[in-house]
Amino acid sequence: MEHHYLIVLFKNKVKKKIINKFITLKNADKFFIKLVGESDEVIFDKKYENGFKSDYEIALLGKKGVNKEVIYIKDSFGRQSKVDLQDDDFSIIKVLPYKIDEQFLDYSTKKKINTTQFTKKYLSGVGLKMVSKLNNKIIVQNDDSINLFTFKNDEDSLRFINNLSKIFIGQKKIDCMFVKDSSSSQRKYLYNILVNHGFPKSYLFRQSTTFPVKK
Repeated sequence: MEHHYLIVLFKNKVKKKIINKFITLKNADKFFIKLVGESDEVIFDKKYENGFKSDYEIALLGKKGVNKEVIYIKDSFGRQSKVDLQDDDFSIIKVLPYKIDEQFLDYSTKKKINTTQFTKKYLSGVGLKMVSKLNNKIIVQNDDSINLFTFKNDEDSLRFINNLSKIFIGQKKIDCMFVKDSSSSQRKYLYNILVNHGFPKSYLFRQSTTFPVKK
C-alpha cells in the first residue's frame, strides 16, 4: 500500500526520522495537528543532543505534485533556512517548530524523569517546597527531605527553573519557592547542606554532563 503523506521530525533543518505515514491528507493533517498540540503543552523541551544545540521542527510532507512551494524555516535570529528533505519524492506541505519533552536525572533513583513526573512526585505534596538551582543541578527541599536532579548543563537547569516558576505563578500556586540566586552565600549554603546529606562534593561541582560528540 503506497503512502502519499509523511509526518517527519527535523533536527537543525535536516530530516531526523519519519514519525508516521498516511494514505490520505485528512488523516495526516489530523495527526499533525495532534502532535503540534502535544508540543505546545511541553514545559521543558530538549535543546541539546550529544552536546550540541538542537532545534526541532515537525513537517507534513506530500508526494511531489501536492505542493511545489519551497519551504523555509526561520531560526531564533530571524534568518531563513531551506529545509533539507533528503528525498526527491516528497515536498513539504507545512512545517512548525516542535518541542520534545526533555528528561533529566533523578539522583535518588538514578533514573530519568520528565517535568510532569517531577512535579507530581516532588512538588504536589503538602508543605512549602524550595526549588533551587546549583550549576546544572536542581534541588528540592521539603522540610528535612532533599532531592537532587541533574541536567545536561547550566543553561538547561536555569531554563527549567524559569519555565517551572512561570507555570506556578500563572496557576497561582503558593506552596513552592523558586530560588535562582547565584550569590556566593546561597551557593555556599547549598553546597554545605547537600554535602551534609551525603551528596559527593565533586559531583556537585560539575557544570555539565554532556560534551559535543562527533558523528
